[in-house]
Amino acid sequence: MGYSDQHHEATDGLLKLFTQANHDLMLVQHKLEKEFQQVYPNNANPMRLVSRIKKIQEDLWALKEQCRELLSAKQDLIDKARTVIVGNRSMIQRMQTSMGVVPLSDDSSDSAFASFNQIIDEWTVQVRSRTGDVSNGSDPEDVNKLLFSAIVQSN
Repeated sequence: MGYSDQHHEATDGLLKLFTQANHDLMLVQHKLEKEFQQVYPNNANPMRLVSRIKKIQEDLWALKEQCRELLSAKQDLIDKARTVIVGNRSMIQRMQTSMGVVPLSDDSSDSAFASFNQIIDEWTVQVRSRTGDVSNGSDPEDVNKLLFSAIVQSN
């Protein structure tokens, strides 16, 4: 009997042992599932609850990532909207002045622009309250920094 024959016999014995252990574990799992189904109602089965908790934790992590992306996208949209709207409004006012038309003298008399500013201010207050910053500054860069730091800290 050569070395290779002994090697195969040893490997075969180990394989049989693992196969039997796997079979035994499957029997134990099956018996536990049957016992849990008899003892607990469907919604209270500990094995199913553990499985559901793991699934919820995975879903929660994915949802958290999607919320971060959404917050960043929302802030980006607000920044771009502010830049475009304020820029266009300023250009219209300059055009009106050059044409001899008296532009709106007060931002508060332009209800659409006032509503836009109110929405941005409300968003800024939300971001500040969630990041723990209670300062009254309204600099968009500050809000972006706060949002970024809140996202980084939660990672």
